Amino acid sequence: MERSESPHLFSGSTLDAYTSGVWHASALLADRVKAVRQPYSGAGVADLQEQVDAVDLDRPLGDTGAALHEAARLYLDNAVWFHEPTYVAHLNCPVAIPALSAEVLISAVNSSVDTWDQSTAGTLIERRLIDWTAGRIGFGPGADGIFTSGGTQSNLQALLLAREETLAGPVEDRATAIPKLRIFATTESHFSVSKSAGILGMAADAVVGVATDGTGRMDPESLAAAIDDVRRDGGIPMAVVATAGTTDLGRIDPVGAIAAICESRGIWFHVDAAYGCGLLVSTRRRHLLDGIERADSVTVDFHKSYFQPVSSSAIVVRRGETMRRIAVHADYLNPRTAAVPNQVDKSLQTTRRFDALKLWMTLRTMGAEQIGDMFDAVVDRAHEAYLQICDDPDFEAVAAPTLSTVLFRYRPAGMTVAECDELMPRLRQRLFYGGRAIVAGTTIGGHYWLKFTLLNPNTTMDNLRDVLSLIREIGTEMTGERDEAAAVMA
Repeated sequence: MERSESPHLFSGSTLDAYTSGVWHASALLADRVKAVRQPYSGAGVADLQEQVDAVDLDRPLGDTGAALHEAARLYLDNAVWFHEPTYVAHLNCPVAIPALSAEVLISAVNSSVDTWDQSTAGTLIERRLIDWTAGRIGFGPGADGIFTSGGTQSNLQALLLAREETLAGPVEDRATAIPKLRIFATTESHFSVSKSAGILGMAADAVVGVATDGTGRMDPESLAAAIDDVRRDGGIPMAVVATAGTTDLGRIDPVGAIAAICESRGIWFHVDAAYGCGLLVSTRRRHLLDGIERADSVTVDFHKSYFQPVSSSAIVVRRGETMRRIAVHADYLNPRTAAVPNQVDKSLQTTRRFDALKLWMTLRTMGAEQIGDMFDAVVDRAHEAYLQICDDPDFEAVAAPTLSTVLFRYRPAGMTVAECDELMPRLRQRLFYGGRAIVAGTTIGGHYWLKFTLLNPNTTMDNLRDVLSLIREIGTEMTGERDEAAAVMA
């Protein structure tokens, strides 16, 4: 006896249910977004935990519409909305509508771009986008790359390739060499550099800290000296990681000077441009990445400065043959005799979403120049915000921005540095649970700072002035509470 098709599986016979479900989801989302007036509801952990725990996952609702309404109550009503202009916390961007259209196709077709017989045209579209990105970097026709889940995975793969390239050279056997391998980066580099070293089985002190020039940029002379010191002590320099857009200060290391040092010493040169890759399409600031074409590998995060939904990232290498050092062949998947392109040969993942289609749709709808102009707009706004903060006696800033981050804090006259350091993290938390604005926080030079991270071209200076006024209001309130408590104790 034939079994009837499941009404919940996507197929030609369930298209009515599919279109109804997608329409219902988009309508619920639209209703919520229309009502959104601030980036967060203000709900606390305990309240949300209670709501989530109250759901009995072993008693299904049996209806997509009912499940959507439940999800809207739990998730949408308490989401953090990155499109809101007073969300200025982390490297999260509002997303391009063409990319959201692509998500509809990606999720339903469910292609896995690991082998040709699972993705066909998807494979070619991804490869074309890698070629396009390589061209923007300045790599030649021999470049290659792969889409990844994000900058952390891209950096890991870059350092894996660097390890394999180094071990393929004139070194002793792997077991003896690996503990001697060293990576050079500054303290401003992304934490994934140290994490990658651990994953790659390297020594605890494998990441060698390179001094900065006082502005947060890698100092080339210090780099050269550090490399020479490692070699003198019997270590093996494996890779140098330069950052094009540090997370806190948005600094761009002197890429050209670092490239020259790596070339002269035969060391793999990786540029982590997860944040600063938007400069590749900038019409006014592309020169800030001059020299990036001399890198061996580059990390780009389209889901940061190209306004793409997560995930959309890539690693791009100058010499495509280096990608083959990590290829593993399986007869059931990608045999050596395969005559068609298989992306799994180059990826750390096997099953992998066709995330490239989102960028493709965005480029085909908006064009690269419009994306670059949007990224330039948030950089412009950061510079304006810095000047505004410098002109306000109740605030102080660390330094002028390079990209779109501004480090600052509320410190009116009479407040000591120690008092400010104690107040800022508590102020940030109260701001978050107020829901009207969200800013980030970090520690620089042992002191706590608030941080604007601007990736929304729709955020205006009026929005930022409102956030600063809110911070001042909360700071004044909390300072008064502290003074009252001290008076009671006295």
